[in-house]
Amino acid sequence: MLGRLYPSQECSAARALELVGERWTLLILRDALFKDFTRFSQFQQSLSIAPNILTKRLNDLVDNGILRTHTAADRSDHHEYLLTEMGQTLKPVITSLTVWGDRWVRPGPAVFVHETCGTEVSQRYDCPHCGDTVAPEAVRANPRLTAD
Repeated sequence: MLGRLYPSQECSAARALELVGERWTLLILRDALFKDFTRFSQFQQSLSIAPNILTKRLNDLVDNGILRTHTAADRSDHHEYLLTEMGQTLKPVITSLTVWGDRWVRPGPAVFVHETCGTEVSQRYDCPHCGDTVAPEAVRANPRLTAD
């Protein structure tokens, strides 16, 4: 969280950024949405983030209803961080940000593909292979193969 509220500002984008606009928060959401990460250790290893910062960001996401905690399936003392419906609906936002970054910042390592047929989909989730408009939850990220 950015830590600043602007009550007089009637802007949904500004209010949304208060919840998810911080760099680490977006990367945690990316890993939860596209890599199905649920464990603290998975996020920490993927992001190389300091444990205290990761703890704070995960707690913020839970407090804001984007993630929820759940006892781990292996019944260990660990718990998992699961996306809520609110968190799941951020998938097209993260996808769009990735596509924007690929175009304007530099080519990225991932492409988005239709889970059913494996074909790359457009930002609008149109699958050129089967012609379907693909729901965001039916899209996954695959490593992009680049010529070196």
